[in-house]
Amino acid sequence: MVKQNNSTSVEQNTLVPDDKNLNNIAQYLKDVQPSHKRSIPPLEQWHPKHCGRMDLKVKANGEWWHEGQLIKRQRMIDLFSTVLWKEAGKFYLKTPVEQIEIEVEDEPLMVNQVDQVEIDGQSFIQLTTTNQDIVIVDEDHPIFMREFQGELRPYVHVRFGINALIQRASFFHLVEMGVLIENEQGESILSLKSGNLDLQLGT
Repeated sequence: MVKQNNSTSVEQNTLVPDDKNLNNIAQYLKDVQPSHKRSIPPLEQWHPKHCGRMDLKVKANGEWWHEGQLIKRQRMIDLFSTVLWKEAGKFYLKTPVEQIEIEVEDEPLMVNQVDQVEIDGQSFIQLTTTNQDIVIVDEDHPIFMREFQGELRPYVHVRFGINALIQRASFFHLVEMGVLIENEQGESILSLKSGNLDLQLGT
């Protein structure tokens, strides 16, 4: 369960500049999403042409770099994160008329806040990303462990095949919310519960 507002105000015949300039795309997104309220467009309904690659890299530590320069404007990163798309293992920025490939070292989203919320009388784990995505952990949005460069890291599925890395401080909060048990192999397992979903995470 992901809390998001789907924006349907984008016209299918709206054009985007062909030079793939990041500022042009940012201005385009601002034009079609005039509201200050964060919303995720209906990317699954768009079927644009592939328009090559852009020199945009999201590093494993969450930094966004364009043409060798660190992007420091959080509002710009937040804007681009709303049109992230993953297809056949590759990441893209997706508009109604263009799908531009970018490079992502690990995952493009980061969780920096963990909360417990009550929904219909049940307690759920709620995760918030640095881009203000709010994810309720459930069967469609589970927490899982995966290895990256020899390190076991925790993630949560967010949308469109895209996951978010749970940052270290946030994971420590999850540990406090759960129970550490030891399996038959003597390995530490973190047991968590979100709604009816039981999670067993190797640590």
